[in-house]
Amino acid sequence: MNVRHSFPKSIFRAYDIRGKLSYLTTDVVRSIAYGLAQQYKQAKQTQLVIGYDARLTSPAYAHLIEEILIEQGLKVTNIGCCSSPMMYYIARDFGGNGIMVTASHNPKSDNGIKWILKGEPPSPEMIQQVGEEAQTYVPNHSISVLELTLPQFKAEFCQQYQQAIFKDIQLKRPLKVVLDGLHGSAGHCSKLILEKMGCEVIALRTNPNGEFPDHAPDPSHAAHLISLRKAVVEQQADIGIALDGDGDRVVLVDEKAQILTADRLLSLFAQMCLEQHPEQEIVFDVKCSRMVQETVEKLGGKAKMIRTGSSFLRAYLSQSNGRAIFGGEYAGHYVFNDGRGFGYDDGLYAALRVMEYFTQSDAATISELFAPYPERCCTEDTYIGTYQSDPKYVLQDIEILSHRLGARISKIDGVRLDFDDGFGIIRASNTGEYFTVRFDADNPLRLKEIQQKFVDMLQEHYPQIAQELSEA
Repeated sequence: MNVRHSFPKSIFRAYDIRGKLSYLTTDVVRSIAYGLAQQYKQAKQTQLVIGYDARLTSPAYAHLIEEILIEQGLKVTNIGCCSSPMMYYIARDFGGNGIMVTASHNPKSDNGIKWILKGEPPSPEMIQQVGEEAQTYVPNHSISVLELTLPQFKAEFCQQYQQAIFKDIQLKRPLKVVLDGLHGSAGHCSKLILEKMGCEVIALRTNPNGEFPDHAPDPSHAAHLISLRKAVVEQQADIGIALDGDGDRVVLVDEKAQILTADRLLSLFAQMCLEQHPEQEIVFDVKCSRMVQETVEKLGGKAKMIRTGSSFLRAYLSQSNGRAIFGGEYAGHYVFNDGRGFGYDDGLYAALRVMEYFTQSDAATISELFAPYPERCCTEDTYIGTYQSDPKYVLQDIEILSHRLGARISKIDGVRLDFDDGFGIIRASNTGEYFTVRFDADNPLRLKEIQQKFVDMLQEHYPQIAQELSEA
C-alpha cells in the first residue's frame, strides 16, 4: 500500500521540508528518503553525507533516511550531530551532496529535512518534486516504531570544519566571549573553535538537548537572550553570540548587552566587504530597513532587495558570478561571497568575521564599532495567525487598500510599504501557518502610526488578524 492517501503535502515548504512530528511517521520519513534518492540519482550523483541536529527524533530519522538511500544504491556517510554549516562544508568532499535532519529554530514538536545537491539548495520546484516522488513509495519495512537514540558527535568531521575556519579567520587578539548554543547542535563545535582561537569562552547551553527545556532554539526573540545578556555584563565580555538550533543563524550582543539588530550587522558586513571589493552588489531580504540600502549606496555599492528565504539568498549569490559579494537576511542568515567564507549561511563564521574586523579596527569596544549604524525604531519579526483566511487574498486586499496611502509598494515577497520615514511589511510565512509582519520607523510615534495603517486595512474583512496585529 502506498502512502499517497494520507501524505502530508503541507510539510513541503518553499525552502525545506518541515512539520509537526505527528506528520513525520516512519513511513513518511522513508517515503521522503525515497524521493530524495530519486532526485540525487536523476542528477547522476552517487554519494552524499547526512547529519542531524539536537532534536530527540533527529538521530533516528537520519538512520531511517540513510537506510533507504543505501537501498536505492547511494553511498552515504553519516557525520553525526552537527550544525547545518558543518554539513554543508563536509559535503564538499562528497560532490556537494548532503542532507540535514533539522527543524532549525522551530519548537521541539517539529522536525524537518534540508539538503543540498551539487552544492546548491533545492528550488521550491525541486522540493515539490521530492514530495511527488515520495508519494509513489511503497513501504516494505515491518518496523514502524521510531527507536530514539542519543546524538553522536564525530570528532573527525568537527576537526575538518575547524581547520577550514582557522585558515580563514585571523584574530589580532583573543576576545572574551559568551557563547549561547540554545541547546542546539552548533554549540559544541563552536565552543571548541573559539577556545582554540585563544578566546576566553563562557559557555551557555552548548550541549545538545532536544527537550529544549527553556524555549525553542530561536535567538531572534529578545526573550530568549536574557541569560546571554546577563552573562555578558556579569563577565565583562567583549561580545555575546547566540546560535539557533542548527547554527545557520546568529544574533550578537555588544559589551553592554545591547542586541545588535540584523540591520546594523548587515550594514557593517556591507562596509567590510565593500572596502575590499568596491562597487559590488550587496543583497538583503524584504524585511530589512532602509538603513541597509542607504548604507550600501553611500559606500558606493549596489543594493539589491530579494524575497525572504536563505536558500533563495544562497542561490542568488552563487548565480551572480561573483557580482554579489555578500547577502543577509533580517532573520539572521549571513552569507559571504567575497572570496572568503564558504558561500552559505553560517552563524559562527559571521560572528567570527565581526570579531576579526573588530580586532583589526581602532574601535575600543563592539558598541563603538557599530556606532556609525545606530539602532532603528523597529519591531521584531512578529508572527500573526491567519485565522483560516487565505493569505493570498489577505495580501491582495492590503495591496488594493494601500494605494491610497501614498507609499512605495513592493511585492517581491508579500506586501511591503515604504514611507519616507519607515516601512511596514506583511508576508505569508514559508515555514508555518501564519503571517510575519515587521515595522520600522525614524521614531517611536511614527512606528505606531505605520503599524496602525496595517491594522486599519485589515479591520473590515479580517478583524481577528487586525486585533492580533494591534496587540503585537
